[in-house]
Amino acid sequence: MIIRVAAFYKFQDLPDYKDRQQPVLSCLRDLRIKGSVLLASEGINGTIAGTIEAIADAMTAIAETTGVHGFDVKFSETASMPFKRLKVRLKKEIVTIGNVKANPNESVGQYVEPENWNEIISDPNVILIDTRNDYEVGIGTFKNAIDPQTETFGEFPDYVRKVLNAPKDAKIAMFCTGGIRCEKASSFMMNEGYENVYHLKGGILKYLENIPRDQSLWEGACFVFDERVSVEHGLKVGDHSMCFGCMEPVSAKERLAVGYELGVSCPKCFPKLSATQLASNRERQKQSVLARKRGASHLGPKES
Repeated sequence: MIIRVAAFYKFQDLPDYKDRQQPVLSCLRDLRIKGSVLLASEGINGTIAGTIEAIADAMTAIAETTGVHGFDVKFSETASMPFKRLKVRLKKEIVTIGNVKANPNESVGQYVEPENWNEIISDPNVILIDTRNDYEVGIGTFKNAIDPQTETFGEFPDYVRKVLNAPKDAKIAMFCTGGIRCEKASSFMMNEGYENVYHLKGGILKYLENIPRDQSLWEGACFVFDERVSVEHGLKVGDHSMCFGCMEPVSAKERLAVGYELGVSCPKCFPKLSATQLASNRERQKQSVLARKRGASHLGPKES
């Protein structure tokens, strides 16, 4: 069976978002959808998976139950369900940047279609910023992009205010996984007085979907927040898995290196883990394997 994954969002004023939670949850349950949907007063953000027919019905149902239409959606396909459950959550923000002025419903930078992105970022006068977190940047990014080295998106305002040090009339281009973080980042920067702010419409996922590999300026893989872990050009599933020692992506090459142990550690976290932590991780992995043999569910990675 082919499983379709839909990553979507829309910034739109949604003052009654709390009343929408149960209707959205009910309709998605009926369709046997799994994944997560976030509802906030500023809009909707989600990544869900199901059969091709169910995903089509789900997107229609979400629009009808919330009154939010015209989602920015990225579709991809995988051979197995990438989520274990369905969650519909109420949040203060659909992507958390913190207590700063950043509302794309009021002001936002200029959208750049994937087909026009290469031209923008090939301009030597453009400051290209990856708005994702450091572990995401670590497995792939655009050539010559700046890594703000943030652990969370909430650190981005401090990076702009204290580190970036760019003139207000500088030409700045930003990108993220699906378009939502860089859209909100662009709103923040506009409110900080930056005049020429651009962001990749649909994010890296739409770029990898639309731009052929031989024309691409993307290098590496793109981290995704589900069991696929990463995708590459054409949204093909990448070779990364998740380390259950540090919860960061691990490449196929790293899985052959000293320090990697399935469900326990990877070369990045192995030197930082104590003997007690390693023993605890090994016991968790042991119980995970035993649970799978019994046909039960237990937190832990699948055998690779």
